[in-house]
Amino acid sequence: MELHPTQKIVVKDIHRFRVLRCGRRWGKTTLAIYELLGKVIAKDGVRVLYLSPTFQQSRDILWESLLKIVRGTNPKINEARLEITLRTIDGGDGLLLVRSWESVETLRGQAFDLIVIDEVASMKEFWVNWQEVLRPTLTDRKGEVIFISTPKGFNHFYDLCNQELTDKDFKAFHFTSWDNPHLDQEELQTAKDTLPSDRYLQEYEASFQKTQGLAIPEFSREKHLYEELPVGNYEKLAGVDFGYVHPAAVPEIRWTGEKLYVEDEWYKRGRVDAQIAEYVASCNFNAVYPDPENQGGIEELRRRGVNVREVQKGKGSVLKGINMIRELFLSKRLFINKRCVNLITELESYAYDDSKSELPVKENDDCIDALRYVVMSLFSKMDKQQRILRELGQRQWNLNTNQSNPV
Repeated sequence: MELHPTQKIVVKDIHRFRVLRCGRRWGKTTLAIYELLGKVIAKDGVRVLYLSPTFQQSRDILWESLLKIVRGTNPKINEARLEITLRTIDGGDGLLLVRSWESVETLRGQAFDLIVIDEVASMKEFWVNWQEVLRPTLTDRKGEVIFISTPKGFNHFYDLCNQELTDKDFKAFHFTSWDNPHLDQEELQTAKDTLPSDRYLQEYEASFQKTQGLAIPEFSREKHLYEELPVGNYEKLAGVDFGYVHPAAVPEIRWTGEKLYVEDEWYKRGRVDAQIAEYVASCNFNAVYPDPENQGGIEELRRRGVNVREVQKGKGSVLKGINMIRELFLSKRLFINKRCVNLITELESYAYDDSKSELPVKENDDCIDALRYVVMSLFSKMDKQQRILRELGQRQWNLNTNQSNPV
């Protein structure tokens, strides 16, 4: 295989975690194959892994191309499991596995020397799977990772590209479709001239563009994120969205009576109601607002002495709650700590399928749902407080005006 100049830049880099933000047809599949094969034949016992969002994508994107390259080396091919055993330079064996994000849970307890994660921006529940499943598989062997994707809004991939600012093991690269010298330049120019600007910039220039159809477009990193909780008197509250296959989400919220600060988050998958209740009880919240549809989970909370507050949920409640969250962001009464990466990802991914959809797509919403239970329960009190403050402000302004302009 022959690599073009920008692919060679990545191959020569020695950072443990390389993040590639690249435009369509830049050459990520070729690079992935080169890196995986180079690693797996280097010495006996090496294990490498390729991941894409779905099984079908893994087969279509990488597997077929991989087979064409390795067939002449007399490999042992397991077609059913998408695994290839290759002879290494020192006469041993190395194993290359091809998997999908859909089956990422099956990788628990395994060990890898290199993982290539393709189309990262499309990975659901990225942070919980990275932190709980994949990162531990690298520990024994001090394994490396190559994260590859074209952007898809300002989601977890955006944060991943910025990891190099705080973690010396990370290095981010940005390449456009134009950086592949084998692509037809006229074809790229046609795409630039005919596609909507934001679509072209995202897909070909690998530029981060805001996701279309966001359910909560008022959220802004610049306006609503903070690092340190302001000094003040707070009630410590939490919403609880139970889950097992989908993550359970418990945002820790501080309330002044006027504003809400999401100070931290607990975001775990594979937890039964009793385990979730155990965690919530250990946090000593002043009050907790759980999903009212899970009566079993609520009973577990009460059994542990948690102060459970009732949450109204019925027809139209989802849209009503979303609008309340939007109003709080708009009026700067809701803020998120930067450490709440899962909630931030959801806020930048939770979207309508199209303009005619009544509700957003039911995904990327676990932490948002938990936040919504709290907001819906407190909104009327916060709104009343806001009106009182406005009235006091108006009264003071009137007094000041009268004093400065006596009759």
